[in-house]
Amino acid sequence: MARSLDVSARLISFFGVWLIGCLILFGSWGAIANAEESEAKHPEAGSTAIPDLLIGSAQQDITPPTGFPMSGYFHERLATETSDPLFAKAMVIEQGDTTVVWVVCDLVGVTRDLYEVVSRKSESLHGIPAENHILSATHSHTAPDYKAHLVRHLRGELETDESESQDSPYATKLVDGIVGAIGEAISNKRSSKIVAGNATQTVPVSFNRRSVMKDGSIRTWQGESNSDRLHAAGPIDDQLGLVAVVDSKSGRPFTICSSYALHLDTVGGTRWSADYPALMQRAVAENFGEDVLSIFGAGTCGDINHSDPSRKERNSCEFIGHALGETLVEEVRSMLSKSIETSSEPSPQLKYRHAVVPLPLQTLTKQKIARAKALVPRAREGEKIDFEDLVAANRDVQLDRLRNDPSWIDDDDPANVSPMIAWQGIGDRLPVEVSTITLGDELAMVFLPGEVFVDLGLAIKRHSPFKTTLVIELSNCVETAYLPTHAAYAQGSYEVINSRTKPGSGEKLVAAALSLLRSAAADDAPAKYETLSELTAR
Repeated sequence: MARSLDVSARLISFFGVWLIGCLILFGSWGAIANAEESEAKHPEAGSTAIPDLLIGSAQQDITPPTGFPMSGYFHERLATETSDPLFAKAMVIEQGDTTVVWVVCDLVGVTRDLYEVVSRKSESLHGIPAENHILSATHSHTAPDYKAHLVRHLRGELETDESESQDSPYATKLVDGIVGAIGEAISNKRSSKIVAGNATQTVPVSFNRRSVMKDGSIRTWQGESNSDRLHAAGPIDDQLGLVAVVDSKSGRPFTICSSYALHLDTVGGTRWSADYPALMQRAVAENFGEDVLSIFGAGTCGDINHSDPSRKERNSCEFIGHALGETLVEEVRSMLSKSIETSSEPSPQLKYRHAVVPLPLQTLTKQKIARAKALVPRAREGEKIDFEDLVAANRDVQLDRLRNDPSWIDDDDPANVSPMIAWQGIGDRLPVEVSTITLGDELAMVFLPGEVFVDLGLAIKRHSPFKTTLVIELSNCVETAYLPTHAAYAQGSYEVINSRTKPGSGEKLVAAALSLLRSAAADDAPAKYETLSELTAR
C-alpha cells in the first residue's frame, strides 16, 4: 500500500513538472510573439527599420484667359487662344517626419514673389515647412507673363481696379492652382516604390546654340550656312533622366518624372501651350494609362536649343515631343520589367537637403542705368533697338531694382520691366537656393535656380555619388536669369549679356549641389538646412 502511494506521488510530481514546463514554454512563445508584434508597431529608438515611402501626385489647370500677356520674348504678345492647357503638377514625398513638395509649372520661370506666396500659403494650409517646397518652371515660351500682374495682386490693387474683369484675377487662379495641386497630391499619397534610370536620346533633338567663329568670338544662334562658323562652343546632355513612381499594392506606375536639357521654345505664336512636355504627357497616358501623370523638369539647358545648325528648318514641337516620348516609354517599360526582381526590397531612405547660396550680383554704373531708362521705353513704343542693347537695358533695370530699390521706377514708368516685391533692394548678393532630394543610393534630384549652362549640370552628374542623378533648373527663382560657366563670361554673347550674377556663380552652384549630395550620401539625417556663405569667397 505504501509502495502504491509512493508511485502515485511520483506520477503526480512528474506531471506537475511537465505542466509547469509547458506553461513556461507557451508563455515564452506568447511573449516573443507579443514582443515581435509590438516591435513591428512601435520600433525602438535606434531601430534601423525605415518607414514606408508615401508619394502622391496631382495637377491643376493654370491656363490664363485669352488676351493675357505672354512671356518669353522682349516684345509684348497677347494670347489669342489655347493650343493645349497649362498645368501645375505636384508631387509630395513623405517618409516618417520628413515631407517634401515638388511642383512643376508650365511657366517661363518662377519669380521669387510667386515662390514665397505659394510656399507660405501651402505651409499654412498643409503644415509642410515653406523651405521644404520646390517650385520649378518648364520654361515654356508660350506661357503667361504674370510678373507685374502678380505684384499688383499681392499689393491688393487688382481687387479695386475697375478695368479688371469681374472674375477673380488670374493671379488668384495661378496661386490657388499651385497650392490646390499640392493639396490634392497630399490626399493622393500612397505607399510607393521608385524606379530610376537614364535613357540616351538617340534621335537628335537638342543642339548647343553657341558657336565658335573664325575670329575666335562666340555667337549665339548661328547655322552652318554662316561660313564664319567653325563648331559648337559646348556639349549637349543627351541623357533623359527618368523616375517611375509605382503603387506598392497594385505594382502600377502612377507618376513618371523626366528631365531633359532642351529649351522650351519650339512653338511660338500667340496660343497658350505647354510645348513638347504636353506630347510627352500624351505618350505616357497612351502607354501607361490615362490616370498616369507625366512631370517634366527642365534640365540645364541655358545654352541648348532645338535648332540643328546643319539644317534650315528647326525641329518642330511635334517631332521633339514624339521623339522624347518614344524614348521615355521604351526605357520606362524596361526599367519596370527589371524592377520586378527587386519588388520586395525595403523602402529607400528619403533625405532632403536645402542650402541658401548668396551669389554676387553684377555691378552697375550711373551711365548704364541712365541708358537703360532711355532705351526700354523707346523699345516699348515700337522703335527698333539693337537686340543686344535691349537685352542689356532690361538687365540693368532689373539689377538696379535688385541692388538699390530705386525710387525712379514706379508702376506706371515705361521702363518698369521687372516688378518685384520679395527681393527688391536685396543688396549686392542674391540669396538663391539649391535643394536635393535623394532616395537610398539609387536616386538624386538636384534643383538649381535660373537658366544654367549644360556644362554645369554635367559636372554635377559626373561627380554625384548616386546611381541616377537628375539636375533640374529654374527652381525657386528666375531672377538670376542665365548662369553661364566662368569661361563663357569671357566669351560673351547673348546669354552672358542676359545674366545678373558675377562670373563663377554657376560654379558656386555646382559646389553647393555636390556638398549637399555628399551630405546625403554620408549623413543619415533625413533633412538638413544650411547657408553656404563660405562658397561666395571662393
